[in-house]
Amino acid sequence: MKFARLGESGSEIPVVIDADRTFDLRPLTSDVNGDFLAADPVARTQTALDAGELPELAGAADLRIGAPIARPSAVICIGQNYAAHARESGAEPPTVPIMFLKTPNTVVGPDDAVTIPRGSEKTDWEVELGIVIGTRAAYLDSVEEADAHIAGYVVANDVSERAFQMEVSGGQWSKGKIAFGFNPTGPWLVTPDEVDVDNLNLRSFVNGEARQDSNTNDMIFDVRTIVHHLSQYVTLEPGDLILTGTPQGVAFGGKFPYLQAGDVVDIEIEGLGSQRQQFVAWEAAK
Repeated sequence: MKFARLGESGSEIPVVIDADRTFDLRPLTSDVNGDFLAADPVARTQTALDAGELPELAGAADLRIGAPIARPSAVICIGQNYAAHARESGAEPPTVPIMFLKTPNTVVGPDDAVTIPRGSEKTDWEVELGIVIGTRAAYLDSVEEADAHIAGYVVANDVSERAFQMEVSGGQWSKGKIAFGFNPTGPWLVTPDEVDVDNLNLRSFVNGEARQDSNTNDMIFDVRTIVHHLSQYVTLEPGDLILTGTPQGVAFGGKFPYLQAGDVVDIEIEGLGSQRQQFVAWEAAK
């Protein structure tokens, strides 16, 4: 099942996409939020579809695509989770998951323009698999328990400013991760039954030129290990978003130039959809 949110920022309509038709979820929920995701959304939605209780949304194809989840309470990220990316960053692959945070206002629509921060010279792209939490997870006893707490998966671009991240960081990465709009997400939240999350191709392009090309089977820590590990340190709430790391092929590796105003980034993950952002100068976005 694919959930999405369509319409202008701040007034998105929750929808479910079924057999290429888009149905309005508002008879069932006000939004694709934590409350909805925690209450058996697939079964409830299927029951409503079967009963004809969800009207088809007219003009859906003409609406802006918003992030497929309402603003999460937390955006938690895993760093250097692909060995080749760790090495292109000048580090050895980690032996435990590296965690850092993004702010909730980084989460925007998949095709929204992204503003290069004031003073930035090293804005970078990162295609990533995102995990959306379905039910609260704290102190999980085993890796196997993680599946029961996952609502689904999304495409995400973990946009980064590398000078802020590495050179003026004070030892933390988040300064380079938290500019408004630095986490385009979507287009869909895809439920776990529809994808083989351990074997998904993921790619990125800048101005039509290939950059990243990898597969989630190259992750050092898989999605279940990540959820289990994080649950030992933070209570994961319904609707929270976890980014699982990016493969090699980013500008930080030194092979490609950093992004400039006017550049267009495309990213895609097999089965989860694609997104496109134009990067704009801070001055032009004021």
